[in-house]
Amino acid sequence: MKHRFASIRRSALASVAASAAVLSLLTATANAQGKGEVSNVTFDNIPSPEVQSGKAKAFKPKDWLEVEAGIKIPAANAEQKKAGFINQVTVKWYVAVKNPEGKGVIKLSKTINHINVPIDEEIFSSVYMSPSALKRLTGSDKASKGAVEAVGVEVLVDGEKVAQSAVKQKEGWWNAGSLSDQSDKFPLLNKDETPFAMLWYDRYAEIQKER
Repeated sequence: MKHRFASIRRSALASVAASAAVLSLLTATANAQGKGEVSNVTFDNIPSPEVQSGKAKAFKPKDWLEVEAGIKIPAANAEQKKAGFINQVTVKWYVAVKNPEGKGVIKLSKTINHINVPIDEEIFSSVYMSPSALKRLTGSDKASKGAVEAVGVEVLVDGEKVAQSAVKQKEGWWNAGSLSDQSDKFPLLNKDETPFAMLWYDRYAEIQKER
């Protein structure tokens, strides 16, 4: 009888060990992409660029809201290390602003897919809000930065979150179910959707074009 119980215990322990090995393998696979870093999350007013053409027109530049962050991601495998690049990095932006229609705040969001992202090198991602959206939101051409209540950013590679950061609130504030997402009314724009598309080009990660 004792021999029988000993065999059962050995069999149970073998099953546990096998399960642990499988779990360890799955965990290693899930964590294959190296963890990245998000730094220098800032937001500021930035005036419309004055670009001269064949015929000058009189206008007074208005302020855009710019939010940007530095991102650095290490290689996850030999292929990335050899190439020196990650094929695609997804950056999810979240900006909380004062609700123009009452108390509290509203959430604005934007997802940007960057391609040909260099490994172990800081590159920048950014989002913008147009002067017209800002004026509708704040009632002023100059009140953009003061309307920001919080900024958040998530960085994903192959669907796995490798980094995140937040300013003025704790990380994950954007997941609060009470926040109303009004991005359709007050859209955030990627850099290529603004007059800044040609400026500071090498500072920013390349944005994947929609096809």
